[in-house]
Amino acid sequence: MDIRIEKTTSPKVHPDPNTLGFGEVFTDHMFMMDYSKKEGWHDAKIVPYGDLVLSPAACVFHYGAEVFEGMKAYRTPDGDVQLFRPMENIRRLNNSAERLCLPQIDEDLALEVLTKFVEIEKDWVPAKKGTSLYLRPFLIATDAKLGLHAIDEAKYVIIASPVGSYYKEGINPVKIMIETEDVRAVRGGTGYAKCGGNYAASNRAAAKAEEKGFSQVLWLDGVERKYIEEVGAMNVMFKIDGKVKTPKLIGSVLPGITRKSCIDLMKSEGQDVEETFITVDEVIDALKAGKLEEAWGCGTAAVVSPIGLLSYEGVDYVINDGKIGELTQHLYDELTGIQWGEKEDKFGWTLKV
Repeated sequence: MDIRIEKTTSPKVHPDPNTLGFGEVFTDHMFMMDYSKKEGWHDAKIVPYGDLVLSPAACVFHYGAEVFEGMKAYRTPDGDVQLFRPMENIRRLNNSAERLCLPQIDEDLALEVLTKFVEIEKDWVPAKKGTSLYLRPFLIATDAKLGLHAIDEAKYVIIASPVGSYYKEGINPVKIMIETEDVRAVRGGTGYAKCGGNYAASNRAAAKAEEKGFSQVLWLDGVERKYIEEVGAMNVMFKIDGKVKTPKLIGSVLPGITRKSCIDLMKSEGQDVEETFITVDEVIDALKAGKLEEAWGCGTAAVVSPIGLLSYEGVDYVINDGKIGELTQHLYDELTGIQWGEKEDKFGWTLKV
């Protein structure tokens, strides 16, 4: 596809890489492409970063017809820029779009426009260890009709932000509250899709947890309220009596790319890993018996985030003396090593831009 490129005439000053937060500063440009039922995807362009112009009646505002992705570009020690498993993100975006009846994007086209955009914004990829360029592709319905209907018009956008650690704690263990009232998603719903509504539904519980001094919440299933699903906006894993367990993908849990990478890496090293149903009682019993060795969340934003404390029904349970576990640290070191080009990529996960 022909991509029109309009370079900014007012380039921004790059932020200090030592003080980067997460998603607060944006690069000079953004990618945009429109869809109509008649024309398909068209008018692809990279233009200066700026506001979008949409009708107040656009479907995205009223019915939440929106999906997105989160991925990163990394600066390697030799100065190159690379992506980590980008096709996995593209395929998940299309799966999410299918669930919300949004138009899908040809995989090769999606990769082409993504790499072209990153190439234009290469100078924004920071070189400091632990930093990266966060990429946020999103797809929204733009039909200006208030009646519920099939989506005929849409817009695909990619923006980017140089980032540091997602959590203020960095790789240090976080405190998590097990949520027993609100639920994130239910089987048959949109739990497996990366759409804004899932995250909006989590805000109330997250705010309540933050008020009590916790970093995030651990979600239970929406039917029986006993099976563990996710932690905050991440997948979750537990090492219990030598075996790693993570919630099974049954439609209410996001199929995380970092989750998949952790499983692939551990299995390649002979670690016993099981995707299964995990009850909250099983985790608490393992804690009481001293068998819960480690617990961590995993996702693109934080990569791996160790859990040092779980709070359930008013009781706080410390995991591994509140320290990062050996396997958690290993996963973080291996994944970030591959992402930043410091370790050999034996899996073919990275793509040079």
